[in-house]
Amino acid sequence: MIEVQKPQNAVAHSSGRGPDADDALRRTALAQVRARRHAYGFTLVELMITLVVALVLIMIAVPSFRTITLSNKLTTTANDVVGAINIARMEAIKRNASTQLCSNSASGNSSDPSSSALGGGCGTKTGAVYALNGTAPVEVLAGTVGITSPIQLNGDMTALRFTAQGLGRKVGETTPYGKTVADICTSQMSTNNHRVIMMTAGSILETKTISGDCPSS
Repeated sequence: MIEVQKPQNAVAHSSGRGPDADDALRRTALAQVRARRHAYGFTLVELMITLVVALVLIMIAVPSFRTITLSNKLTTTANDVVGAINIARMEAIKRNASTQLCSNSASGNSSDPSSSALGGGCGTKTGAVYALNGTAPVEVLAGTVGITSPIQLNGDMTALRFTAQGLGRKVGETTPYGKTVADICTSQMSTNNHRVIMMTAGSILETKTISGDCPSS
Protein backbone atom coordinates (compact mmCIF):
# COMPACT_ATOMS: atom_id res chain seq x y z
CA MET A 1 0.00 0.00 0.00
CA ILE A 2 1.46 3.32 -1.03
CA GLU A 3 1.25 6.19 1.52
CA VAL A 4 0.68 9.59 0.06
CA GLN A 5 2.38 12.46 1.99
CA LYS A 6 0.85 15.90 2.15
CA PRO A 7 2.95 18.84 1.01
CA GLN A 8 4.49 20.94 3.81
CA ASN A 9 2.55 23.99 2.88
CA ALA A 10 -0.59 21.99 3.24
CA VAL A 11 0.42 21.11 6.79
CA ALA A 12 1.09 24.73 7.57
CA HIS A 13 -2.25 25.76 6.25
CA SER A 14 -4.03 23.01 8.17
CA SER A 15 -3.55 25.00 11.34
CA GLY A 16 -5.53 27.81 9.87
CA ARG A 17 -2.56 30.26 9.57
CA GLY A 18 -0.62 31.18 6.51
CA PRO A 19 3.02 32.37 6.29
CA ASP A 20 1.90 35.99 6.49
CA ALA A 21 0.09 35.34 9.73
CA ASP A 22 3.18 33.70 11.26
CA ASP A 23 5.33 36.67 10.25
CA ALA A 24 2.84 39.04 11.80
CA LEU A 25 2.94 37.10 15.07
CA ARG A 26 6.70 37.16 15.13
CA ARG A 27 6.76 40.91 14.51
CA THR A 28 4.22 41.46 17.26
CA ALA A 29 6.25 39.36 19.71
CA LEU A 30 9.46 41.24 18.80
CA ALA A 31 7.75 44.58 19.28
CA GLN A 32 6.52 43.48 22.70
CA VAL A 33 10.04 42.43 23.71
CA ARG A 34 11.42 45.80 22.60
CA ALA A 35 8.67 47.64 24.40
CA ARG A 36 9.40 45.75 27.62
CA ARG A 37 13.11 46.51 27.23
CA HIS A 38 12.48 50.24 26.80
CA ALA A 39 10.13 50.21 29.75
CA TYR A 40 12.99 49.14 32.00
CA GLY A 41 15.12 52.20 30.92
CA PHE A 42 18.91 52.15 30.76
CA THR A 43 21.04 49.48 32.33
CA LEU A 44 23.74 50.35 34.87
CA VAL A 45 26.45 49.60 32.33
CA GLU A 46 24.88 51.96 29.82
CA LEU A 47 24.67 54.71 32.43
CA MET A 48 28.31 54.22 33.43
CA ILE A 49 29.45 54.41 29.82
CA THR A 50 27.44 57.60 29.30
CA LEU A 51 28.93 59.20 32.41
CA VAL A 52 32.49 58.30 31.37
CA VAL A 53 31.99 59.78 27.91
CA ALA A 54 30.47 62.96 29.39
CA LEU A 55 33.37 63.30 31.83
CA VAL A 56 35.94 62.96 29.06
CA LEU A 57 34.17 65.61 26.99
CA ILE A 58 34.05 67.98 29.96
CA MET A 59 37.76 67.48 30.67
CA ILE A 60 38.54 68.37 27.06
CA ALA A 61 36.13 71.28 26.74
CA VAL A 62 36.69 73.17 30.01
CA PRO A 63 40.41 73.99 29.51
CA SER A 64 39.76 75.01 25.91
CA PHE A 65 36.90 77.28 26.95
CA ARG A 66 39.02 78.86 29.68
CA THR A 67 41.86 79.50 27.23
CA ILE A 68 39.49 81.16 24.77
CA THR A 69 38.02 83.31 27.56
CA LEU A 70 41.45 84.46 28.79
CA SER A 71 42.63 85.17 25.25
CA ASN A 72 39.57 87.32 24.63
CA LYS A 73 40.16 89.20 27.89
CA LEU A 74 43.77 89.89 26.91
CA THR A 75 42.75 91.19 23.50
CA THR A 76 39.91 93.31 24.92
CA THR A 77 42.20 94.87 27.54
CA ALA A 78 44.87 95.62 24.95
CA ASN A 79 42.25 97.23 22.71
CA ASP A 80 41.09 99.36 25.65
CA VAL A 81 44.63 100.63 26.18
CA VAL A 82 45.05 101.36 22.47
CA GLY A 83 41.74 103.22 22.57
CA ALA A 84 42.94 105.27 25.54
CA ILE A 85 46.13 106.22 23.68
CA ASN A 86 44.13 107.37 20.68
CA ILE A 87 41.80 109.38 22.90
CA ALA A 88 44.78 111.08 24.56
CA ARG A 89 46.18 112.01 21.14
CA MET A 90 42.86 113.31 19.78
CA GLU A 91 42.12 115.31 22.93
CA ALA A 92 45.53 116.96 22.76
CA ILE A 93 44.91 118.05 19.18
CA LYS A 94 41.31 119.12 19.85
CA ARG A 95 42.15 121.09 22.99
CA ASN A 96 45.48 122.39 21.66
CA ALA A 97 46.86 121.39 25.03
CA SER A 98 48.88 118.63 26.65
CA THR A 99 47.26 115.35 27.63
CA GLN A 100 48.63 112.29 29.38
CA LEU A 101 48.07 108.56 29.27
CA CYS A 102 48.50 107.48 32.87
CA SER A 103 50.80 104.73 34.04
CA ASN A 104 50.26 102.45 37.02
CA SER A 105 53.38 104.04 38.51
CA ALA A 106 52.86 107.33 40.34
CA SER A 107 56.53 108.20 39.97
CA GLY A 108 56.40 107.48 36.24
CA ASN A 109 53.38 109.73 35.85
CA SER A 110 55.01 112.71 37.58
CA SER A 111 58.63 112.32 36.50
CA ASP A 112 58.50 115.62 34.61
CA PRO A 113 58.96 118.35 37.25
CA SER A 114 58.28 121.10 34.71
CA SER A 115 54.67 119.91 34.29
CA SER A 116 53.60 117.81 37.25
CA ALA A 117 49.90 118.75 37.21
CA LEU A 118 48.94 115.99 34.78
CA GLY A 119 50.97 113.41 36.65
CA GLY A 120 49.42 114.47 39.94
CA GLY A 121 45.98 113.97 38.45
CA CYS A 122 46.91 110.50 37.19
CA GLY A 123 48.10 109.12 40.51
CA THR A 124 48.12 105.37 39.78
CA LYS A 125 45.05 105.21 37.50
CA THR A 126 46.37 102.80 34.90
CA GLY A 127 45.20 103.71 31.40
CA ALA A 128 43.36 106.86 32.45
CA VAL A 129 43.65 110.00 30.32
CA TYR A 130 44.03 113.51 31.74
CA ALA A 131 44.07 116.83 29.91
CA LEU A 132 45.12 120.27 31.02
CA ASN A 133 42.35 122.80 31.37
CA GLY A 134 44.39 125.94 31.87
CA THR A 135 46.69 124.72 34.62
CA ALA A 136 44.34 122.19 36.18
CA PRO A 137 44.20 118.50 35.18
CA VAL A 138 40.83 117.20 33.99
CA GLU A 139 40.00 113.52 33.69
CA VAL A 140 38.97 112.70 30.13
CA LEU A 141 38.87 108.90 30.43
CA ALA A 142 38.77 106.62 33.46
CA GLY A 143 41.37 103.92 33.97
CA THR A 144 41.43 100.57 32.14
CA VAL A 145 39.27 98.23 34.19
CA GLY A 146 40.40 95.06 32.41
CA ILE A 147 43.80 94.94 34.11
CA THR A 148 42.67 92.81 37.03
CA SER A 149 43.59 89.24 37.98
CA PRO A 150 44.23 87.02 36.10
CA ILE A 151 45.11 89.77 33.59
CA GLN A 152 48.07 91.91 34.62
CA LEU A 153 50.88 94.15 33.46
CA ASN A 154 54.34 92.74 32.88
CA GLY A 155 56.27 95.68 34.26
CA ASP A 156 54.90 99.22 34.30
CA MET A 157 52.83 100.87 31.62
CA THR A 158 54.67 103.79 30.05
CA ALA A 159 53.24 107.19 30.93
CA LEU A 160 52.82 109.10 27.67
CA ARG A 161 52.33 112.82 27.28
CA PHE A 162 50.88 114.13 24.05
CA THR A 163 51.59 117.54 22.59
CA ALA A 164 49.09 119.71 20.76
CA GLN A 165 50.47 118.23 17.54
CA GLY A 166 49.40 114.75 18.66
CA LEU A 167 52.88 113.32 19.19
CA GLY A 168 53.39 111.07 22.18
CA ARG A 169 56.46 111.30 24.37
CA LYS A 170 57.43 109.44 27.47
CA VAL A 171 56.87 111.70 30.46
CA GLY A 172 60.14 113.47 31.21
CA GLU A 173 61.52 113.07 27.67
CA THR A 174 61.44 115.39 24.68
CA THR A 175 61.64 113.02 21.71
CA PRO A 176 58.73 111.04 20.17
CA TYR A 177 58.34 107.70 21.90
CA GLY A 178 59.30 104.52 20.06
CA LYS A 179 59.20 101.55 22.40
CA THR A 180 56.81 99.34 24.37
CA VAL A 181 53.86 101.15 25.92
CA ALA A 182 52.42 98.17 27.80
CA ASP A 183 52.88 94.42 28.06
CA ILE A 184 49.61 92.83 29.17
CA CYS A 185 49.79 89.15 30.10
CA THR A 186 48.40 86.26 32.11
CA SER A 187 50.20 83.42 33.86
CA GLN A 188 47.25 81.07 33.34
CA MET A 189 48.09 80.48 29.68
CA SER A 190 51.30 78.91 28.39
CA THR A 191 51.24 80.23 24.81
CA ASN A 192 50.07 83.47 23.19
CA ASN A 193 49.67 84.88 26.68
CA HIS A 194 51.07 88.38 26.04
CA ARG A 195 49.65 91.39 24.22
CA VAL A 196 52.46 93.87 23.69
CA ILE A 197 51.49 97.38 22.62
CA MET A 198 54.27 99.15 20.74
CA MET A 199 54.55 102.77 19.61
CA THR A 200 56.69 104.07 16.76
CA ALA A 201 57.58 107.71 16.10
CA GLY A 202 55.24 108.90 18.81
CA SER A 203 52.07 108.00 16.92
CA ILE A 204 52.05 104.61 15.17
CA LEU A 205 50.65 101.79 17.30
CA GLU A 206 51.03 98.04 16.92
CA THR A 207 49.82 95.20 19.13
CA LYS A 208 51.79 91.95 19.06
CA THR A 209 50.74 88.56 20.43
CA ILE A 210 53.68 86.63 21.89
CA SER A 211 54.35 83.78 24.31
CA GLY A 212 56.46 83.96 27.45
CA ASP A 213 56.58 83.97 31.21
CA CYS A 214 54.16 86.27 33.00
CA PRO A 215 55.25 86.99 36.58
CA SER A 216 52.57 86.21 39.13
CA SER A 217 51.08 89.37 40.54
